Amino acid sequence: MPSSADLLEPLRRGEPRALGRAISWMENGHPGARDLMASLWPHLGRAVVIGITGSPGAGKSTLTDRLARALRAEGQKVGILAVDPTSPFSGGAILGDRIRMQRIAADPGIFIRSMATRGALGGLARATQDAIDLLDAAGYDTVIVETVGVGQDEVDVVSCVQTCCVVLVPGMGDEIQAIKAGIMEVADLFVINKADRDGADQVEQELTAMKSLAPPRPWDPPVLRTVAQQGEGIPELLDRVREHGAWLRAHGGLARKARERARLRFESLLAEAALRRARAQAGSERLEAAIQAVADHAQDPYTAVAGILGEP
Repeated sequence: MPSSADLLEPLRRGEPRALGRAISWMENGHPGARDLMASLWPHLGRAVVIGITGSPGAGKSTLTDRLARALRAEGQKVGILAVDPTSPFSGGAILGDRIRMQRIAADPGIFIRSMATRGALGGLARATQDAIDLLDAAGYDTVIVETVGVGQDEVDVVSCVQTCCVVLVPGMGDEIQAIKAGIMEVADLFVINKADRDGADQVEQELTAMKSLAPPRPWDPPVLRTVAQQGEGIPELLDRVREHGAWLRAHGGLARKARERARLRFESLLAEAALRRARAQAGSERLEAAIQAVADHAQDPYTAVAGILGEP
């Protein structure tokens, strides 16, 4: 088995095999993952990170495919992280985005990784954040994170990316879902995809009306139209992504985003470490007994957790 030192240089050269192995290390909690990230940490922060989120069926994968091709035409290396939902029953995930992006999967300048949420809060696995950093370290210019598309559960995506694009589509009630899920607040850009369908005008009007009712924001998210299947609107979308990036740089937004991401990262790792320590100290029998006591209504869950942690 290679050590973190063995993996470091091939990874920084951008070798796909090393990159894939490093992401697997992060996903599976490999003993060398911590040392590898520590070695890479001083060299990070160069890649542009774009989030693509929205309802299932909105065409997020096709939009991601078109964005990646446009960036490749400019000579950029592009990493794609497609986060799929994990089944709460089997623990498995569909991981179908690689199939939907077959046209670009063979391009050596594009790295696609399908990842499961693994039940993570916020719809993003902790390992997804690690994977963003690994792609950055491997020399990828732009990283696109396409999220599950389950509404409220993926609001945390805004803390992991620099520009968050919320994709809507006419005829699916997305404008109502936007209110329910609270994604009005996380959007840096609204993208009405499949805009050649009837109802695109209505979606844009309702989005504009909802923006006028929301509290004012320093950055006013523009509403764009695309037909990703035909490649229409992609250059304009890239222009607006770059405009938002320039605005962030001019107004201290990148530093603010970095701190938000650091907080999410730190707290998720702290929670994992605390749970591991509690399990190790209490032992499986005591934990199972506490769980059974809660199930039997012999003890409330707050008291049970305090007991495991040794709190009064």
